[in-house]
Amino acid sequence: MEFINDLQTYAFLQKAFVTSIMVGIICGVIGSFIILRGMALMGDAISHAVLPGVAISYMLGINYFYGAVFTGILTAFGIGAITQNSRIKSDSSIGLVFSAFFALGVILISKAKSATDLTQILFGNVLAVRTSDMWLTLAIGSIVILAVVLFYKELLVSSFDETMAAAYGLNVRFIHYAIMFLLTLVTVASLQTVGVILVVSMLITPASTAYLLTNRLSVMVVLASFFGALSAVIGLYFSFEYNMPSGPVIALATTALFLLAFLFSPKQGIIVRKIQAFNRRKLA
Repeated sequence: MEFINDLQTYAFLQKAFVTSIMVGIICGVIGSFIILRGMALMGDAISHAVLPGVAISYMLGINYFYGAVFTGILTAFGIGAITQNSRIKSDSSIGLVFSAFFALGVILISKAKSATDLTQILFGNVLAVRTSDMWLTLAIGSIVILAVVLFYKELLVSSFDETMAAAYGLNVRFIHYAIMFLLTLVTVASLQTVGVILVVSMLITPASTAYLLTNRLSVMVVLASFFGALSAVIGLYFSFEYNMPSGPVIALATTALFLLAFLFSPKQGIIVRKIQAFNRRKLA
């Protein structure tokens, strides 16, 4: 009850509340396609690789959005270039590129700003979100959701079977890089909320939770968005009430919801399946 009263009173908490919900929704949407395409490691790579762009933006005194998007896209193309033009496999090229970018980003941030700023970028602080961050998140969310709605069929086919998608005449490579672009935008939107290290939890965990509960992509996207938003609200509540860092708490909230689905999902839950097996043996 006290949290609700504070939410009605303090503007900074209202901005944090709205922004965290929007981040949870868009991470759930794009995360659904990421895990279906087996690109979880790519999401982790881009979330880390945007750090040099953030650092350079600080040095130049411009909005971190521009630098982060630039280095995120550069990472996606760099990984693709190494994979397609050498014997190096995709998982190795991802590790190579994102570790180099992340190391460079840490050095640049350490030179440009204090350790406190570095910690906030790495782990997020949704309670310090600015009005401009909130509107930026809304704009990115609108772009992501609009793109998914307009090109849902293409994303559906290419996510489940790229060979079939190519046979239908779809540009599979273009779709891949388009998803990378949307992933970069979502990562940038999530920086203030959960930071570059923990953004992968928002991208992967709510979508994985939804994946355990349904076999339909459309339902999965909706459920993943709901779980992402719910995790953000739960994390914001506990981080505000008990003075804990918002990013890690939100990440733990996503994990808690996943564990519930992992144990009690009607079709995939471990405990539910054991109970059903016990009942079958009992009837036999």
